[in-house]
Amino acid sequence: MTFIQLFQFILSISILVILHELGHFIPAKLFKTKVEKFYLFFDPWFSIAKKKIGDTEYGIGWLPFGGYVKIAGMVDESMDTEQLKKPAEPWEFRSKPAWQRLIIMMGGVTVNFFLAWIIYSSLSYFKGETYHDNTKFENGISVSSAGEKMGLKNGDKILKIDGKPAERMETSTINMLFANEVTVLRDGKEVVFPVNEDGVADVLAENEAKMYFSPRFTTIVDSLTPTGGAQAAGLVKGDRITGINGVSVPFYDQLQSQLLKSKNQDVVLQIQRNNAPSEVTVKVDGNGKLGFTRDFEVVKDQLDHAKVTKSYSIGEAIPRGLTRTIDVLTMQIKQFKIVFNTKTQGYKKVSGPIGIIKQMPETINWEFFWSFTAMFSVWLAFLNLIPIPGLDGGHVVFTLWEMITGKPVPQKVLENAQMIGVIFLLGLMILIFGNDIVKWITGKF
Repeated sequence: MTFIQLFQFILSISILVILHELGHFIPAKLFKTKVEKFYLFFDPWFSIAKKKIGDTEYGIGWLPFGGYVKIAGMVDESMDTEQLKKPAEPWEFRSKPAWQRLIIMMGGVTVNFFLAWIIYSSLSYFKGETYHDNTKFENGISVSSAGEKMGLKNGDKILKIDGKPAERMETSTINMLFANEVTVLRDGKEVVFPVNEDGVADVLAENEAKMYFSPRFTTIVDSLTPTGGAQAAGLVKGDRITGINGVSVPFYDQLQSQLLKSKNQDVVLQIQRNNAPSEVTVKVDGNGKLGFTRDFEVVKDQLDHAKVTKSYSIGEAIPRGLTRTIDVLTMQIKQFKIVFNTKTQGYKKVSGPIGIIKQMPETINWEFFWSFTAMFSVWLAFLNLIPIPGLDGGHVVFTLWEMITGKPVPQKVLENAQMIGVIFLLGLMILIFGNDIVKWITGKF
């Protein structure tokens, strides 16, 4: 963890927290509701800085995992119920009409959603979008054993995920983990298959979720290991391996498969050297290797061939920003399918602050920073809308109940629900922090 990584994380969280809390603060003030505290970060026991202006104490806490506004007359995470035992004052939250309370509670998630929309629209307009087009991988994909268990096969060309066109490789690798079914072009025919959850579990267990499939490439020799069989047999840089023992292996994944069957054996390789066919006999080592690395310049060239950069006018960027925001929200909702699934055990992959900081680049990258901030803004909006007491969504549910029935939820019920919600959220934080600590200790970050 570097200072730059930590700085980017704290800056992003600060922007999100301040704007989220302003989403509560501004409508509260408009409806003449007293706001007792406005804090960036939490301040158990003490704060780094604070200043009272009017009725509100503004401050910075020392625990950088969120923030809060304390609104008078509201049952919140502070569990300060002394004021609630007194008759309601006109400037208290509980005295306001239900529709005003609903707007105050929805203000934070509304700001988060629109912030993400603005950021994504701006990124699309100023930076465009660069991605690798699945349809341009003429040889299809190469899959790991986990990807194969999910239902993919070497040579597949990805067409659709859950019935929607899957054009972008970068999003396909993520979306497929949450999908019900995938459509591929296999041996010239469209094939639809359900995603096997056991395969998803294996992908997550590999800790390399982005690598369970990749474009399929030919095998061109680059550097040679001095003591390897490839150099002893006379292979040279630029040789393209096309077969092994008379079996055609035009792609690297096919070569790997055949070599694993031939450990500690001599094999005859069919190669192309300077556009002329040739054969060499090579010793395969005990790991199924020949002792060479592939020419990744050729791989890069093939990747560049499939790279697309799409530009957007201002009129196109605004709806595109909305689409990106909704796509991220949809993906986050789908994540719960694997997080709480006993097969996939996705909860083990949940990262807390340490894991998030580790994902930050070690040098300032503003495009990544704003993309991360937009994504995290959507995540905060979604998380806060979950109808759990202690979150905005819990307050919204109780307020909607009052608006529908015409009767407020009893104060005691609100207090007990809030207590249950706080206990649940503390347990969730322990799980997330525990995952972070275990990963840190075991070096799995």
